[in-house]
Amino acid sequence: MASMLALFHDGSWCGEVAGIIEILANYIGEKNPRLSLYRLTSLLTSLRAVTAIYLVVCSGLPFAAARPLEEGSPLILGLDAPRPGRTLLAVNPKAVKGQWGVTVKFPVVPVAVAMLPTGKMLAWSSYAKDRFDGDHGFTLTAIFDPKTRKVSQRKVTNTGHDMFCPGLSMDTKGRAVVTGGSSNSRTSIYEPFSNRWIAGPPMKIARGYQSSTTLSDGRTFVIGGSWSGGNANKDGEVLNVAANSWKRLPGAPVKPMMTADREGQHHADNHPWLFAWKGGWVFQAGPSKRMNWYLPNGNGATRTAGPRSTLDAMNGNAVMYDAVSGSILTLGGAQSYVQSPATAQAFVVKLGAAGATPTVTRVDSMAFPRVFSNSVVLPNGKVFVSGGQRFTHAFSDTDAVMTPELWDPATRRFTTLPNMKIPRNYHSVSLLLPDATVFTGGGGLCGSCNGNHFDGQIYKPSYLYKSDGTAALRPKLKLINPSASKPGAILRVDSNMGIKQFALIRLGSNTHSINTDQRRIALKPAGTFPHYRLTIPRDSGIALPGYWMLFGIAGSGVPSQALTFLIRLR
Repeated sequence: MASMLALFHDGSWCGEVAGIIEILANYIGEKNPRLSLYRLTSLLTSLRAVTAIYLVVCSGLPFAAARPLEEGSPLILGLDAPRPGRTLLAVNPKAVKGQWGVTVKFPVVPVAVAMLPTGKMLAWSSYAKDRFDGDHGFTLTAIFDPKTRKVSQRKVTNTGHDMFCPGLSMDTKGRAVVTGGSSNSRTSIYEPFSNRWIAGPPMKIARGYQSSTTLSDGRTFVIGGSWSGGNANKDGEVLNVAANSWKRLPGAPVKPMMTADREGQHHADNHPWLFAWKGGWVFQAGPSKRMNWYLPNGNGATRTAGPRSTLDAMNGNAVMYDAVSGSILTLGGAQSYVQSPATAQAFVVKLGAAGATPTVTRVDSMAFPRVFSNSVVLPNGKVFVSGGQRFTHAFSDTDAVMTPELWDPATRRFTTLPNMKIPRNYHSVSLLLPDATVFTGGGGLCGSCNGNHFDGQIYKPSYLYKSDGTAALRPKLKLINPSASKPGAILRVDSNMGIKQFALIRLGSNTHSINTDQRRIALKPAGTFPHYRLTIPRDSGIALPGYWMLFGIAGSGVPSQALTFLIRLR
């Protein structure tokens, strides 16, 4: 039977997830049920099949995290005013914690991935399936189809690009723009609808370990990257796809965003957390403790955005979980790239006007310190965090954190989830899939080491299950107007069941714990079942041009499969 109990106390709303609250309320038949808890010396006969019981304790707070009881700890759950046949509620753990699904084998270690508008996922390693060294001028890639679970392999030679440790972002046409890395000045573009790779113009500055992001006007901004191409100043530059050329931005210097890494600039300008924003600006949230604004117009401009923390957070994560309010969750990381302890700290950074100093709020820390972890925003706005290590052991599974966590923006707290079967550390990735599950994979690429992981696994969140552990009935959406619109447009969507909220999530890409593409826009529907109207935000700094996934979320919290939708340039 089930292995999870969730409890209220004294009428306070208390539980790990809103779904449990709804399940309890429906079961009891009261809006604010009062439940009494008694610990006895032995389990009741009806609880003998329970293998793990979690007690949710309010302690006077609106919500609280669950803690496991000792094995064999007895519980009786009863009502203050008992009703016949309503003395105990057991909930399947999948309905509370989710479940890990199938493991998919890959022909390469998936070090970099990109979600494509075709519904498939692009992945690659380097010139070899399990290692990297120097510039070999070609790359081994793979395509994963989440529907069939099939993976195909391809060797890409026509762009002359060894795409290990690149900058990566998705452009306005749903194409993966890959810059630098082992071939440190090259640009390669993958076109998903024709399944072909195109050589782009070479960058002005050779780079590796840089980050890139698509701007509100459709250009691509890149900065940092001293891992490859020497330690010269890796200032910003911008790609104009229409002109097929890069332009240096001397007014967008890399120096303000550098960390105090013990190895100096070689690692101090790596993997910046970039977010395109209003007015063409780019916000750099980390990993340096000092945040910055960059404006990639003319010769470029920069402006300080104040401190995020007293600590640098190299190889941490940053996720824009609410693009309308400009809210970003940052978490984890370490002071230096190698041989440095991880942090469990987390912050919410809230953007306002472009170029203005954002609001920074320290929130509850994760249960585990993490470096090299990955984070994915879900349709409901919660953030799934997986993998990483307590200490920066690159190319090793030592000190691996096997327990994922889920951050709830309503409570600003983390709760733990079922353990992974496979460590996901340095060179691991994760992405949200169109069916609202999460792909996690890779790690390693270190030759004959034990840290190579030629696979990925699918995590299925709790919103996909009923309280008894069976699959929840999911909404089905139909887009009535064309599948491409500009910012400010009204979408007309039909559904086979009532929808309380819609969410747009931009197709993501990921390498080295960096995903500058994913961001979530919550959309409150107008109209009534089954016909809904949704308004896309008018500002292209919020609703970035490119392909997005549209999810409908039922009153029970269950999301639909995504419709892929294109937001065009103005």
